[in-house]
Amino acid sequence: MKGRIEIKSLEEGLKDFRATWKAVAAGKKVTPRRGTYFTSLEAARKVLTPKRLQLLRMIRQGRPDSVYQLARLVRRDFKNVHADIQALAAYGLVSLKRTQTGRRTTVPRVPFSAIEFRIAM
Repeated sequence: MKGRIEIKSLEEGLKDFRATWKAVAAGKKVTPRRGTYFTSLEAARKVLTPKRLQLLRMIRQGRPDSVYQLARLVRRDFKNVHADIQALAAYGLVSLKRTQTGRRTTVPRVPFSAIEFRIAM
């Protein structure tokens, strides 16, 4: 499965929202759109930093059992990795599963195998 990141202006996003709202109000079936949207390339760069991209790759490759284990794999401070994972989760780029095996842990997973990047023209 591919993850999708799109760059759309605020106006384009609002236009899409209005069209969807009107379709729902008219009783039409609306196909959900999946993806992460930003209003500019700069906004995307603020979220998709090199260190966060490294975390996404390491989660896919190393399949760590916890955020702590992920921090050890990338040799970074747990607090910083935890903050980065929370930010990635807020944008839907990482899923977090809470487990209760001995002690509570949070298992990070990337729900796709590739990221597709689109810029509206």
